[in-house]
Amino acid sequence: MSYRDLEIWQLAKQCSIEIHTMTLRHLPKFEMYEEGAQIRRSSKSVRSNIVEGYGRREYKQDFVLRLTYALASNDETIDHLETLFETGSLADEQLCSKLREMLTHLGKKLNLFIQAVREGHRSSK
Repeated sequence: MSYRDLEIWQLAKQCSIEIHTMTLRHLPKFEMYEEGAQIRRSSKSVRSNIVEGYGRREYKQDFVLRLTYALASNDETIDHLETLFETGSLADEQLCSKLREMLTHLGKKLNLFIQAVREGHRSSK
């Protein structure tokens, strides 16, 4: 099995692509290096931390730690999205809602996955 088979990684990948595309197509130019750059980084950090955690899955504590970092980056991404909307840089309310729903869904899945790893991991390392 590969990290690519994990539903949470697939969702994180989809979210990061959607966020990246949104920043290029829907934000004002001045946001490209401001909040746009921040939200791109945080959304990509979610999937990267899932990959790194999966690579350390032999060690329960490392796996849970990286998944927790992924969850924190997901929350950060939601905050950046809300900031963009609240400041008027992202004016498309429907797009903002769609992205927020995707990120919220991912956050729930990450929480469930973290819980499953904590309870079902075969190693106490």
